[in-house]
Amino acid sequence: MSDWWLELSTRADLWLLVSMPFVAAFVGWLTNWLAIKMTFAPIEFVGIKRWHLGWQGIIPSKAGKMAGIVVDNSLAKLATLSELFRELEPEKIAAHISQNVGLRLEEYIDEIMTERNAVLWENLPIMVRNRVYARARRQLPEILDNIVDDMAENIEQLIDLKAMVVRLMQEDKSLVVRVFQQVGRVELKFVVNSGAGFGFLFGLIQVLVYLAFPESWVLPVFGFAVGYLTNWLALNVIFRPVEPLKLGPFCLHGLFMRRKLAVADTFAEFCTRDIINLSNLMTEVMTGGQAHRSKAMIKRHLRPLLESGVVRTAIQISMGAEGYANLKSRVADKALEMSLESVSDMHFSRERSGVIQRILSQRMAAMTDTEFQQLLRPAFKEDEWILIMLGAALGAIAGFVQLLLMGFY
Repeated sequence: MSDWWLELSTRADLWLLVSMPFVAAFVGWLTNWLAIKMTFAPIEFVGIKRWHLGWQGIIPSKAGKMAGIVVDNSLAKLATLSELFRELEPEKIAAHISQNVGLRLEEYIDEIMTERNAVLWENLPIMVRNRVYARARRQLPEILDNIVDDMAENIEQLIDLKAMVVRLMQEDKSLVVRVFQQVGRVELKFVVNSGAGFGFLFGLIQVLVYLAFPESWVLPVFGFAVGYLTNWLALNVIFRPVEPLKLGPFCLHGLFMRRKLAVADTFAEFCTRDIINLSNLMTEVMTGGQAHRSKAMIKRHLRPLLESGVVRTAIQISMGAEGYANLKSRVADKALEMSLESVSDMHFSRERSGVIQRILSQRMAAMTDTEFQQLLRPAFKEDEWILIMLGAALGAIAGFVQLLLMGFY
């Protein structure tokens, strides 16, 4: 043993042997760090697109597809839109809108009427105008109750959840990046740091192989292997085994699945803060692809107000029959604007959306491990081979650099 150690300590390439595990650790860390960076950045393509020279983060480059995966693998399995909207308590939404609109009701009515015929409306007897105001103020709460209840009953026809989430994430690609980064914060950090640990272990093996076969090819080959295996191993430790596997006193379980409760809270908080909140849902109802249905619904509920005797007479006097018909459409548009302005109040939106957050968190925590892993797995599965092979290529380059430093070339 002492002779072997003496021979080893007097080798001319001792510094190389000692450096191998540390170089392998650095290569493992660097390749994993770069793999994670290239998964999420840059948000937009950098380079010459027409020549396909450049790079865009894998996640933002497929923002629409990733958003669809988020909906299909999680949101769609947790609750229906009808259920979520009911939990938002439509009566409280209607009361909030009514309170906010009521503060400026006369202003809104004057704005609508003066758009059509300012001279006649302003010269209408104040008593007649006051009766219009009073009638609107008296009927407004019931009308809004009915409108919001109708929306709650038909919310699935007014909102395409998948289309809404996809559009939001395509318009702001940083959203889809943040959802994966926040949900997988611990796992992403593990991928980077584990590269150093796994790399060091492979470096020790590399020393033994090099002692047995002191050939120049060992360094680049092992560099390739280190870059490949550290990426591959880190990704697999995160997600496998999916179900807990008992091996004597040890329990093997994917790191991501172990954090199910914490991840559920993080995901639910992100979703309700940035995606599925009252403000976004109401915006989609009123301006999305089915906004024409929402407008028709509002016009139907406003009909009793606009067709009551005193209001209809006052409007027709000031605008005529044709102006009265056009006004109905304008009132519906204004009702959409007023409602949207009211629910855009961030404090109220967050308060109501807290209900959605609790539901999503509880139901996600109750998912099976197989379902749960699909929340983050797609972020790595997409073009995973590119990241692994990139790590392998960088590892091989590091091996050749070692050869150059040794003077082989």
